[in-house]
Amino acid sequence: MLSSRIARYDTRTALPPPKQPDPRYGSAAHRDWRAAVLARAGHACQRCGRRGVRLFADHIVELRDGGAALDVTNGQALCGACHTTKTVAARAARMAR
Repeated sequence: MLSSRIARYDTRTALPPPKQPDPRYGSAAHRDWRAAVLARAGHACQRCGRRGVRLFADHIVELRDGGAALDVTNGQALCGACHTTKTVAARAARMAR
């Protein structure tokens, strides 16, 4: 049997660039907003009521849909599962437009 002359390319070495967080999320104003949203929710998920888990301060109306970035009334505390469910639904609705 003859060996192949086609070179193989190892795709494991072609990694995508690392994700870079949006600088707005590292600002003191955003940290204060997050703390206010979580405190208002009593440090519990506002959809399922879970406590003792990592909570996300989620924008009710997403920023790319025109939501206010630092308005506490545009924030809700969500656990990871509820945050993912909400984000997927918002993206699907955006794509349907």
